[in-house]
Amino acid sequence: MYRFLISRRWLAWFALVTALAAACASLGMWQLERRNAVVSDIGRIKANYEQSPVPYEEGTIDFATYDPLQEWTPVKLTGEYDTAGQVVVRNRPMNGQPGYEVLTPLRLADGSAVIIDRGWLPIGNDKAGRPDSIPAPPGGTVTVTARIKPGEPAVNRGAPAGQVASIDLEGYAAKLGYPVQTGAYGLMAAEDPAPAVAPAQFPKPSLNEGPHLSYSLQWFAFGVLLFVGLGYAARQQARLDREEAGGRPEAARRPGRRPTAEEAEDALLDAQGYR
Repeated sequence: MYRFLISRRWLAWFALVTALAAACASLGMWQLERRNAVVSDIGRIKANYEQSPVPYEEGTIDFATYDPLQEWTPVKLTGEYDTAGQVVVRNRPMNGQPGYEVLTPLRLADGSAVIIDRGWLPIGNDKAGRPDSIPAPPGGTVTVTARIKPGEPAVNRGAPAGQVASIDLEGYAAKLGYPVQTGAYGLMAAEDPAPAVAPAQFPKPSLNEGPHLSYSLQWFAFGVLLFVGLGYAARQQARLDREEAGGRPEAARRPGRRPTAEEAEDALLDAQGYR
């Protein structure tokens, strides 16, 4: 009854459905991986963001290397800002608005420096491609509380003088004439003394997982429904084949159905013994 399933046409349909289902499964797994990454980030935020600031200690809690388990941990550092080495990062939106981030090296007593992201500035109105002004950091010795964040990869995109395209710590450090810790940078949380005017501080990151789990379940469901649809099509084909062969067992058992002329004639011949 289902021998047609081994025909070239139906084998081709099976191969197509299998390929599409595999693609759906891959997309579902991709969404699960994205969810796992988001859940991991949320776990680090919950564990570290509201911690009391940890005093900077070279080799223990510093920015020379990056440990994902320490991301968002607030660290208290003391040093002096190098305003001559300050740059702004281009194309950094916040709350849907385009703008810049301000990076300033903080030179420490141990001779190294840590890159501090002092906050966000909106795009300027006076000159295209630049903020109208960059608030100066406090002069002299300053105590900074900054949260550990990983650097970003270099991008193949240029930037005007005094600007960079990404928080590429290695590339930034190469332009400075002193040692820079390039494992991570510090996202500003507080500084003492506080300046009269400062870049806007970033809000606490969202703890929302997003729709990744529901999207993954939808992709898996699509993959299953492809096989359900193929099975339904095969069942309909088998039914059509039975009807074309003259066998309609469902109709024959239907109560109240009037016999056809051929069936009445056959019954009469049977009754008279001619068949």
